[in-house]
Amino acid sequence: MSESRTQNEAPVPSHPVTERVQEAMAQSLRGCDELLPQDEWLKKLARAEATGVPLRIKLGLDPTAPDIHLGHTVVLNKMRQLQDLGHQVIFLIGDFTSTIGDPSGRNTTRPPLTAEQIKANAETYYKQASLVLDPARTEIRYNSEWCDQLGARGMIQLAAKYTVARMMEREDFSKRFAAQTPISVHEFLYPLMQGYDSVALKADLELGGTDQRFNLLMGRHLQGEYGQEPQCILTMPLLEGLDGVEKMSKSKNNYVGITEPANTMFAKILSISDEQMWKWFELLSFRSIAEIAALKAEVQAGRNPKDAKVMLAKEITARFHSAAAADAAEQDFNNRAKGGIPDDIPELSLTGAPLGIAALLKQAGLVPSSSEAMRMIEQGGVKIDGAAVSDKALKLDAGCYVLQVGKRKFARVTLA
Repeated sequence: MSESRTQNEAPVPSHPVTERVQEAMAQSLRGCDELLPQDEWLKKLARAEATGVPLRIKLGLDPTAPDIHLGHTVVLNKMRQLQDLGHQVIFLIGDFTSTIGDPSGRNTTRPPLTAEQIKANAETYYKQASLVLDPARTEIRYNSEWCDQLGARGMIQLAAKYTVARMMEREDFSKRFAAQTPISVHEFLYPLMQGYDSVALKADLELGGTDQRFNLLMGRHLQGEYGQEPQCILTMPLLEGLDGVEKMSKSKNNYVGITEPANTMFAKILSISDEQMWKWFELLSFRSIAEIAALKAEVQAGRNPKDAKVMLAKEITARFHSAAAADAAEQDFNNRAKGGIPDDIPELSLTGAPLGIAALLKQAGLVPSSSEAMRMIEQGGVKIDGAAVSDKALKLDAGCYVLQVGKRKFARVTLA
């Protein structure tokens, strides 16, 4: 969908562009992929500064999964930055649009969620988003409020405001059509409904990932059709996951969940590549651009890049846990790296002493099978109380033992 002004779109009135407005513009642009149209957004910021009336900034998320990961927080961070500038942010939970299924980036029809799945996921979404946003200054809305009221007549009237030809300009639709992959009619309704959300909320700006560009522009188009001042749109890059290649996704197991234990979060962040680290700094860190640039220059001058990565891991871990938890996670990681024993290892009790080492490791959940236990022993990857095990026939009597398999798997076992 191209960015263009319709005949119904009114121009944004001009107000003086002060230094504060310029700073707000710079904050808006930080890390973003696109801000359209920039001149209109600058005028909106200037108007808000002159009148004292905050702008309405919308972010919609469909509760398609129960948890939020760091990839989701890229746009949430931008929301928080704009919130701290004094604007009204609206966290929209797409409980209605989830029943359709967003076709963005899909080469097949997305299975719609059930009402029960949507309700269960929505219950955790805002609670987790509040770890980034200020809940006292966040407006929470559900798009079923207005979508349910549209009815068949309203839906037909809405659909009349857009053409099939324009809808087929969307890349994922055109590719599927060319490949003769089925496109269900209800998938055309998704961008229309997301766009109508902006009409219902009278949004001044809508945020989303780069894969949401078509849907965001739909909101701008429909606001013009309904006689409203069109929203601007701001897209943020998609965050690659731990593999450094694919978009962060729980289904690809390359994610860092924001409710994961502090030790796990810290270790996962430290596992990313040195090159990828700088994009994570730009999109996830709250440090200033100048601070990040200075740190990058130090690394280029010879400072160990791990120092910078530790700073990033501690900042993010502290944000979702606490500074003390981040410090403890760093210590735990260092203990593991030195072959030490972490503080928070699982504890369990087993019976059957004397018990063979392979059976013990399997029952402790440290290996999937006895044969894997034997393989790890052969490779020197099994330790008891810090001492390597080489005897595959070893049997352990009743007692308490700290078992270790590889570098990261530990268990404190009381055997009776």
